[in-house]
Amino acid sequence: MSEPIPVLREPERKRRGNRKVLAVLLLLFVVLLAVLFFNSSISKISSLVIEGEMYLTAAEIREASGLAVGDAFFGAGAATIEKRVKTLKPVKEVEVTKHFPGVVRIAVQEYNAVAFELSSTGELTAILSNGANIPVVGGSIVADKPVLTGWKPNDPVKAELSRQLARIPAKELSDISEITPYPSKAYPDRIKIYTRTRFEVVTAVSVLKDKIPMLNAVVETQQPGRVTMLLADTYEPYEQETDELETTQ
Repeated sequence: MSEPIPVLREPERKRRGNRKVLAVLLLLFVVLLAVLFFNSSISKISSLVIEGEMYLTAAEIREASGLAVGDAFFGAGAATIEKRVKTLKPVKEVEVTKHFPGVVRIAVQEYNAVAFELSSTGELTAILSNGANIPVVGGSIVADKPVLTGWKPNDPVKAELSRQLARIPAKELSDISEITPYPSKAYPDRIKIYTRTRFEVVTAVSVLKDKIPMLNAVVETQQPGRVTMLLADTYEPYEQETDELETTQ
């Protein structure tokens, strides 16, 4: 006796229409969440932290960054912000880090001050190792840096002097109190240096780095006097000048 053949069921058709509706609804939900997020306070900058500034102000760095509290946290990338801040002349290095939610940190490293300049009106500016001049509020940070006096604003010799001072270790400049221009036909870059130990030194910017160790040796071993350090080096104590003056009288 033969068994009846079972009836084959037709496969159910996939409801593609329902899936499309679900995809559209999901997309609308994601868009709604995004709109709500970017319009909420959590997507805004809540704190803008500036670190490392010495001669610049936090306000100047903040303005250069183009950021402000309340701006979109994801509006500008770290690399873009760093590029903006590096347009400030005193800035040597800058690092921008973002901490979600809402905190942006800008850490700057400025060029070192190699000297300070005192204008005829008594205004003090810092001369950085890259040649930039930055106004200084108060004179407490002069410390052991040389002070430049008598220089013209755009004197190329002054710019070269700042570069040479940057190449000399700070401890070797600690005795120098003042540097003034003292040009001659033979030495257009000639300068006069006054030290805190009462020495008066005539030298040139072009040979300054090589002459500083010799000057420090004279200061440490000799009495205060006049020193010339150019093609030839000479030293004459003030006492000798006094004795010669008394002899001629």
